[in-house]
Amino acid sequence: MKLNYKRTILIGFAFLSISAFWQLYDSLIPLILTKTFSMNETVSGIIMAADNILALFLLPLFGGISDRCNARIGKRKPFILLGTVLAVILMSALPILDNSYFAAPASWKALTFIGILGLLLIAMGTYRSPAVALMPDVTPKPLRSKGNAIINLMGAVGGILYLIANSILYSKGRTEGLDHINYQPIFAIVSGIMLVALFILIFFVNEPKLRTEQAEYEKAHPEEDLATEVKDDKKKMPKAVKKSLVFLLLSVAFWYIGYNAITTWFTVYATTMWGMAPGGASLCLTIAMAGAIVSYIPVGNIASKVGRSITIKFGAALLALCFFAAFIYTVLFDSFHVALYILFVLVGIAWAAINVNSLPMVVEMCSGAEVGKFTGFYYTFSMAAQTVTPVVAGYLLSNVSYKALFPYAAIFVAFSFITMCFVKHGDSKPVSKGSLLENFDVED
Repeated sequence: MKLNYKRTILIGFAFLSISAFWQLYDSLIPLILTKTFSMNETVSGIIMAADNILALFLLPLFGGISDRCNARIGKRKPFILLGTVLAVILMSALPILDNSYFAAPASWKALTFIGILGLLLIAMGTYRSPAVALMPDVTPKPLRSKGNAIINLMGAVGGILYLIANSILYSKGRTEGLDHINYQPIFAIVSGIMLVALFILIFFVNEPKLRTEQAEYEKAHPEEDLATEVKDDKKKMPKAVKKSLVFLLLSVAFWYIGYNAITTWFTVYATTMWGMAPGGASLCLTIAMAGAIVSYIPVGNIASKVGRSITIKFGAALLALCFFAAFIYTVLFDSFHVALYILFVLVGIAWAAINVNSLPMVVEMCSGAEVGKFTGFYYTFSMAAQTVTPVVAGYLLSNVSYKALFPYAAIFVAFSFITMCFVKHGDSKPVSKGSLLENFDVED
C-alpha cells in the first residue's frame, strides 16, 4: 500500500490557496487599517481578531454541513468552489477601497471596507474545513500521516509564494518616500494563486471517483471498530494526568498569545520602529518560515531521543530569548540590520520545536476513542489565544508603546516554559518518522 503522491499534491492545492490568503491577510490588513484608515491599534486588533472568533463557529459548522452534502461533484468541492470564488471577488474590492479612501477620505468607505472584510472572512470560513477534510476522505488511514505532511508542505508553498511576491513588489527601493502604497498588485497575485489552485482541484481531482475507491478499500480492509475498544473514556482521568493536561493546555494558550502577537503586528511594528518597507518585513517572516521548515527533521530526531517535553521547553526558551533580543535591539537601534535575519531563523526553529510536539502530547493523555475530543481541547485553547492577543497587543501598541510588543510576546512565551515544567504526562518518546515527509506532519 503506497500513498498516491500526485493525487495528494493535487488535493493540497486547496490548502495552498488558503495559506496564501492568510499570509496576505495577516501581513497587510493591519497595515491598511492603521496607515490608511488611521485606526488605533486597539481597534485594529479587534478587527484582526474577528477571523479567530468566526473560526470557532464557522469551521465546525461548515465541516458538518459538508459531511451531509451529496452534490454531483462531491461533498467538499462545492464548498471549496463557492468559498474561493466569493473570497476572490470580495478581496478584489479591498485595495480599491484602500486607494479610494487615501485619495478622498470618507467614513462610508471605511465602513464598507470593514463590512467587505467581514464577508471575506465568512467566505474563507465556509471552505477551510471542507478543504482540510478532503485528504483524509480519500486516503486510507495508515497513509494519512504522509498525506497530511504533503498538505502542510503545500500550505507552506502557498505562504512562501505570497511572501516572495510581496518582498519583490514592496521592497524599500520601490516604497521609500511614498505617501501611500498601492496594494492592488499583490491582491491580484494572491487572487490569481487562489483561482489557479481552484482550477487544478476542480478539474484534476475527481472526488466522487476517489470516494468510491476509498469505500472499496475500506470494505477490503475492515478496521477494528472503536466500539470494541476498552472504554477508558468512561473512567475518570487520574488527577495527576488531569493536572498535566491543564498545564499543557495553558502552555498552548501562552505560546500562541506570544507568537500570534508577533505574526499579527510585526509588519506594522517593523515599518514603524525599524523603518522597513512592507516587503522587507515579509522577507523576515519568510526567513522564519523557512527556518521552521528545514528544522522539522532535526527537531523530530531530537524529540525521539530526549522526549517531547524537553524539546518543547527548549523551543519555548529559545523563542522567549529571541523576542527579548528583538526588544533589546529596538532599544539600542532604530533601523533594521541584516544580522536580525539570524534571529528570525532561530524563531522558526523554536516554533518548529514547539509545534511538532505539542498536539501529540495532548492526545497522548487520552484513549483512542477520545482523540477528536482532546484535539478539540487543543484548538479551543489555541484559537482562544489567537482571538485575544491581537486586541491586547494592539492596545499596548496604541496606549503604551510600540516597544511593548516584543516584551509582551517574550513574557507569555516564558510563562509557557514555566507551565510546561508542571506537565508530567504525555511525554512518551516519539518513534522516528518512517520517511522525510512525515517529519512535516504537524497541525496548523
